[in-house]
Order: sequence, then structure tokens, then C-alpha cells
Amino acid sequence: MANYIYIIISFIIGFGVAWLFQYLQIEKIKKELKSTTGLYESEKLKKETTQKENFFLIQSADAALLHTKDKLAKAEATLNLLDQDILLLQKSNEETEDLLAKGEKAIPELKLRLIEAQNTIARLKGNQ
Repeated sequence: MANYIYIIISFIIGFGVAWLFQYLQIEKIKKELKSTTGLYESEKLKKETTQKENFFLIQSADAALLHTKDKLAKAEATLNLLDQDILLLQKSNEETEDLLAKGEKAIPELKLRLIEAQNTIARLKGNQ
């Protein structure tokens, strides 16, 4: 009978020790889970922040590109206008020089001043 009592006591002590080991392992796993969950949340927030920053940078780059394209279009339009003005001035100068060469001396001095004024205007537009 004493053997049965020892067996029952040993079984109860063994069960208690096994339960204690399992309890300690479960608590360790809970701590790890809590730590892992916190790390996951932290990384998730970092990812969201990075995505927002990237989105903002892409928008900024697109806006800068659009602004640059607008400036380029305006510069090209100004260049075309200047080219047209220069061609008109050259044509006018040639016509005036042809009239002067033909000998029409009605107002040669005024025509020369006009040519000089047109050349000055062309130079000023070219410097802009």
C-alpha cells in the first residue's frame, strides 16, 4: 500500500513539475509574441511613413518636371517670336537698302535712321 502512495505522490509531483515547465514555456512564448507584435507594428508604421514620403517626392518631382516643361515651352515660343522679328527686320532692311540703291533720295537720312533703330530693337530683343 505504501508503494501505491509513493506512486500517487510521485505522479502528482511529476504532473506538477511538468505543468510548471509548460506554464513557463507558455509565458516565454507570450512574451516573444508580444515583442514580435510590437516589432511588426513598428515596421508597419515605418513602411507607411516611407510610402507617404515616396508619394510626396514623386508628386514633387512631377510638379518640377511640369514647371520645367512650361518654362521650356515659353522659351521656345519666345525664340520663335524673336526669329520671326529678325526675319521681318532683315526683309525690311533689304527693301530699304534696295530703295536707297535705286536712287530714291526722298528721305535717305530718315531711312538710315529707321534701319539703325530696327537693328537696335533686334539687338535689345536678342539680349532678353
